Amino acid sequence: MRCLTFFLFAIATATAADPLLVTDTQGKPIAQAMVTRTPLEVPREDLSDDGYAPHGVTNISAVTLTRFTDASGRVDIAEEGSFFYRVRAQGYQDLYSDVAKGTLQLAPMSQEQYIASYPSNVWLSQLDFGGDRALKETFQLNCAFCHQQASPFMRNERTVDQWVSIIERMNTYGARLPTDDIRPVAEILQKEYRELREQPERVPEPRRWETHLASIEMTEWPIGDGFSQMHDFLLHPNGYVYVGDNLFDRIYEIDAETGAYTVYKVPHAEDAQLGGILGNRFTVFPKMYNYMGVHSFAYSKKDGNIFITPSMQQALLEFDIETKEFITHEMPGGLYPHTIRTDDEDRVWFTMALSSQVAMLDRTTGDFTLYDLPARSIKEWLFFKALPLLFSLDPEDRPLPSPDRESTGLPMPYGIDVAPDGGVWVARLYANDLAHIDPDSGEVTMIDFPYSGPRRLRADADGNIWVVAFQVGLLVKYDPRTKAFTEYELPVVNELPYALNVDRDRGVVWVNGNQSDTILSFDIAEETWKVYPMPRQRFFTRDIEVSEEDGAVYTSNSHFPTWQSEGATPTLLRITPLAD
Repeated sequence: MRCLTFFLFAIATATAADPLLVTDTQGKPIAQAMVTRTPLEVPREDLSDDGYAPHGVTNISAVTLTRFTDASGRVDIAEEGSFFYRVRAQGYQDLYSDVAKGTLQLAPMSQEQYIASYPSNVWLSQLDFGGDRALKETFQLNCAFCHQQASPFMRNERTVDQWVSIIERMNTYGARLPTDDIRPVAEILQKEYRELREQPERVPEPRRWETHLASIEMTEWPIGDGFSQMHDFLLHPNGYVYVGDNLFDRIYEIDAETGAYTVYKVPHAEDAQLGGILGNRFTVFPKMYNYMGVHSFAYSKKDGNIFITPSMQQALLEFDIETKEFITHEMPGGLYPHTIRTDDEDRVWFTMALSSQVAMLDRTTGDFTLYDLPARSIKEWLFFKALPLLFSLDPEDRPLPSPDRESTGLPMPYGIDVAPDGGVWVARLYANDLAHIDPDSGEVTMIDFPYSGPRRLRADADGNIWVVAFQVGLLVKYDPRTKAFTEYELPVVNELPYALNVDRDRGVVWVNGNQSDTILSFDIAEETWKVYPMPRQRFFTRDIEVSEEDGAVYTSNSHFPTWQSEGATPTLLRITPLAD
């Protein structure tokens, strides 16, 4: 058996064979080894629109497949065609081969190599903030908003002034680290990353991969490039998956059966400025093309049309599923359309993150209704009243609210979902509270959330509301009947859960684990966790969709920017149960 480096493009044809056996150098089988199959013959793509697929053009993605060895170290993954195979196991050096039959032996890593391979979360767990828990939570909230912390890229040693410069630039991109905390955080990062380099043994070993992995396979569809940011996406009843590139105002329509994808560019007004309502945001970022800010997706249960929040505009987008045309619904108010859902009455609900509102489009009348969520102080109320004036000013001169550790300046309604009874639930990320809206009466009820950083939420089949507490790494259940909260610790250390979804049919909560290169599942009835390692390192996820048909789970690699991830390419990923 001949081993290949990652970049060696030799062509070989795999034939039907006995399952591959993966062992160590002593011949001992390695269970839960990850075997990834990648085609050598990459389909030629039309990328003539400045390196991207033109509007309406269909390309074929080079789909990869990953399976895990069973308890005896065996896996069946070989297929006829030209492929190379990467074999990865915890504590062993990656091996690359042109065939997946016979026996492959993995050499052990040195201790130094093994520690260096640890995911970001275990490194992050060791950052000592001098006992200032509030400062650590503030750092994690703001600096893990878009990408992993303590990854090899992020934990490069820098001077205090270099860290200050980086943090100040991140604040221009949308982070809200308080001014008074910038230098203290910079000093901590400079000191702690140096000490971790000198004392790597203090970093805890990550969670071991487990036996359930042998019963699933993972499929990846690479799309976009290293400058893309694949934000949210939608699994549509028509069988396609729609993924939004937030930085390039493009929607990818992906056929999961064939790997074909078609790109649709979201139109913008000719006089629109880069960065939309936030103006000049990311203008120093290379290849920036963000006028609309494709963010979150939901589909109409009536006609299948897709609704999209353009975070950079005061509007709502509708994508006609048949004509492939976009319709722009201009809004009478509100700022920063964010997470979106639809209900059984064909109403479209979404959060307005900057103006602390919830918006509803009644498709029957075409009218918008805005629900104001309460301010926490007179000062905050006055700020919201002044927002229309503030956003009429030139972005270069526009004042921003001064953040502090407690509020970071804005309440920020974030996650939203429609419960089985039709009630609408909202999480305010910075305010640490939940809102319930009765869609019939319009009554808004606020509920204090006793944990830091409620980000996104979902309702289960019984009407319980599941919320991720981003800053403190918890999954939380709220029972509206008893008004009781129940917390569940995540099964990996110092994870910062971004989002979640609930498989109502199977009673499973799926959680994005964006610092640990995993996604997590929680069985509601059994109160047990499973952890699924991603096939690429530095795999930052923001959204999860679940197939009602077979329970397959979709997520996407949406690091900002994606070139920080292994392979430097965003991917749509599906976890599918294998047939018995």
